[in-house]
Amino acid sequence: MELALTGFAVILLLAFAGVPLAFATLGVGFVGLMFLRGFDAALAVSSQWIVDTSINYNLSIIPLFVLMGAFIHRSGISRDLFGASYAWLGRFRGGLALSGVLSCAGFAAVCGSSLATAATMTRVAVPSMRKFKYNDGFSAGTIAAGGTLGIMIPPSVPLAIYGIVAGQDIGLLFIAGIVPGLMLVGLFLLAVRIVTAVRPGYGPAGEAMSLRDTLRASYSTWPVIILFGVVLGGIYSGIFTPTEAAGVGCAGAFLFGVFRGHFLDRESLWGVFEETVTTTAMIFAIVFSALVLAQFVNLTGMPYDLQSLVLGWGLGPIGLTLMVCAICVLLGMVFESIGILLLIIPVFLPSLSALGVDLIWFGILVIIVIELGLISPPIGMNVFTVKSVAPDISLGAIFLGVMPYIIAMVIGGVLILFFPQIATFLPEAMR
Repeated sequence: MELALTGFAVILLLAFAGVPLAFATLGVGFVGLMFLRGFDAALAVSSQWIVDTSINYNLSIIPLFVLMGAFIHRSGISRDLFGASYAWLGRFRGGLALSGVLSCAGFAAVCGSSLATAATMTRVAVPSMRKFKYNDGFSAGTIAAGGTLGIMIPPSVPLAIYGIVAGQDIGLLFIAGIVPGLMLVGLFLLAVRIVTAVRPGYGPAGEAMSLRDTLRASYSTWPVIILFGVVLGGIYSGIFTPTEAAGVGCAGAFLFGVFRGHFLDRESLWGVFEETVTTTAMIFAIVFSALVLAQFVNLTGMPYDLQSLVLGWGLGPIGLTLMVCAICVLLGMVFESIGILLLIIPVFLPSLSALGVDLIWFGILVIIVIELGLISPPIGMNVFTVKSVAPDISLGAIFLGVMPYIIAMVIGGVLILFFPQIATFLPEAMR
């Protein structure tokens, strides 16, 4: 177990030194295997696991949902979502912040990436908020927090990764994420209202729009609503498997883009495929590297030593869950969501199973705490993403702006912890 802990410490040091997580994980995993079994065995085991995993049919869901998100992103839907939200809510105090949260949720529903949601919506929403004299930190913090919805509201790539690693039904995980995702949206909207009630200058009211203009703005978002309904409705009703739903979603997103005048030339299509291949390659590099590390960790016996310790400490299901959540929050300050899942889940999975923890419920809870880590100081990844898009807003101001949403996320996590039915009643209805 000490050897595995040393490996994790080296990964953290390499990550802080600027080494990409995939390379750090692969290097530590391979060197660890080589130390335990020799170079030839390490090479054989690593290559065999990577090859076997690369032909896993379940993994095809990842490039398909990434491609779906790329089609939607390049169709300009982000501006339409913000425009439609603003048409309904902009007239109220804090209306642009409310619109930012809703548009993040809508974009998340067809994107599945937290960082991509935060980066895209910062370009769309922050300039509008500045136009109406919103507080910069509050504006940027709202979008940084709203971006975290990208890994909760299905379809979600991290939820798919969790399902593969934990051996859980991806379709059930997607369905389980619907109510918690909507709950987080509601808590974020409440946070906006409270902040702007206490500090009216942070979010002045915008311009009111006529009913006709409001309906016209809303009309442009109907394809996304239909696409979201078809994908999740098909999974819920059993018409599609998650992989088939991803394929249907890709086709629908492409037709949606063509309908809007996009993807009619080779150059625009090439841009979509280039973005998809690059993103998928990054995800798969982390997945394959984590598999090598997992083999090393398993050979050290750490998961089973940890299981014995947990049972000996008498933590119980809730105690162990809280411990894992605390680790995920800390790692979320440094790593992206997929990396955290691949580092943590294989280590704690035997202990969670031994204590009878519902892994569907646990998957939803762990995604929320990872989201919390993505906006928590000192190194919240979403905060740095927003900072990179809006460099003239200070990090301190953004971290101050996300504080109300951190409180909202903690409340959401506590509710799911003590009321598991929030995450489980829809999956149980499907079984």
